[in-house]
Amino acid sequence: MRTALLAAAAFLALPALAQQPGVAVPGAAPAGPDDIRVNQLIIYGDDPCPQSEDPNEVIVCAILPEDDRFRIPPNLREDPNDPARQSWANRAIELQYVGRSGTDSCSTAGAGGFTGCFVQLANQARAERRNNDDVNWARLIEEARQERLSRIDAAAEEEEAEARRREAEAANRPD
Repeated sequence: MRTALLAAAAFLALPALAQQPGVAVPGAAPAGPDDIRVNQLIIYGDDPCPQSEDPNEVIVCAILPEDDRFRIPPNLREDPNDPARQSWANRAIELQYVGRSGTDSCSTAGAGGFTGCFVQLANQARAERRNNDDVNWARLIEEARQERLSRIDAAAEEEEAEARRREAEAANRPD
């Protein structure tokens, strides 16, 4: 779910990355935001981040230490719902709901028992978000976007300089 949301945000935020610098596609219309694919990779140690061969693909790499290459990812190593990892305050709050039925109980018994189900779902989502990985994909995508835009700008500047040079040669050439 998180990856789908991140990919959707990347598609909307990166419309300028549809074409690699220096690659002209004759007769092709500019690619829209739906044409861009973001490939998120985790690279270990000194391995290079692969370059995209497809002009409609952006590759974003997160670099982790070599020691983590064959390990289970940190967010999957321990059970976030393990009772030993919860504070006494949270345990006491949970004990308040034991045997409770009716409104805000998320039980099948009693009128309004379903109303607490959303609260439980929201609390579980918050716990999962707190125990999420430390890779900031949004920042990495923005850095990749800036790098790609700088390459596009550099290629455009080179092409403009070449065009100016040719115009100057044509103007100085005797007919």
